[in-house]
Amino acid sequence: MSDEYILTRIDGRVGVAQINRPKALNALNVDVMRELMSALEQFDDDEAIGCLVITGNERAFAAGADIKAMAEATPVSMLNSSMIDQWDRLQKITKPVIAAVSGFALGGGCELAMACDMIVASESAQFGQPEINLGVMPGAGGTQRMTRAVGKALAMEIVLNGRFLSAHEAQQYGLVNRVVPVELYLEEAIKLAQSIAERAPVAIRLAKEAVNAAFETNLQSGLGLERRLFYMLFATADQKEGMDAFINKRPPAWQGQ
Repeated sequence: MSDEYILTRIDGRVGVAQINRPKALNALNVDVMRELMSALEQFDDDEAIGCLVITGNERAFAAGADIKAMAEATPVSMLNSSMIDQWDRLQKITKPVIAAVSGFALGGGCELAMACDMIVASESAQFGQPEINLGVMPGAGGTQRMTRAVGKALAMEIVLNGRFLSAHEAQQYGLVNRVVPVELYLEEAIKLAQSIAERAPVAIRLAKEAVNAAFETNLQSGLGLERRLFYMLFATADQKEGMDAFINKRPPAWQGQ
C-alpha cells in the first residue's frame, strides 16, 4: 500500500516504511510523521511481521524538519502542535525498528534515526543536529539521545556548533551498527531485520524493553526489570520450544506465545 508521504511494503516478516518527499529531501512535517507512525503501528499490530525498517532514499533519510512550516510558529502553536509527540509514538512500538540511513540525517531526521533501535548506514550518510544555525536547538530528543550515544563533549560540538558526523565516525562513536556501500544499505538493513524477525517474538519484545530500560533507569532498577522479564519468559511456549529444539539439535518452530 502507499500514502502521499509514506510508501510501505512487506518483505517476508519485515515491514518497510519509506519516507517519500524526495523533492524536499524527505523533510519532516506533522503529516509525514503521522503517516509514518500510523504505518509503523499497523506493522506492530501484524503478527506476521517481526521487525520494522524505516528508510528514505539514497540522497536523504530525512534532512530535518520542514522549516517553512515552523518559521512563523509561536510557543503556544508549538505546544499545541502534535509534531514532536509523534516521536513518543515511536517509543511505544514493541517490535524492533531499524533505521536504514543514506545521505542526510539531520535535525529531526537524525532524531528519528536515533529513536530507532538500530541504525544501518550507507557510506554517504551524515548525521547532525544543525538547529543552532536556525537560532533554536533540537527538540525531539537530539540533545538527550546524541549525548547518550557519543558522550558529552562530542554531543556539545554537534549541538552547539553544528558538527556533522560521517557514517564511519558515527559507527566509531557507537551511533550506528554498521556502514555499507550506498547500493547495499537498505538491503543490509532488511537482511538484519529478517534475521531478528526469525527469533522468538515474545522474547524479542521483552528483550527490547529491557535494553531500553538501561537508558532510562538506574542499574538496580534495570537489573530488577531484566530479572522479572527473564522469569516471565518461562511461561511462554517459545521458551519450551527453544530449549527442546536446542537439546534435540533441531531448528525451533516459534509460536509467538
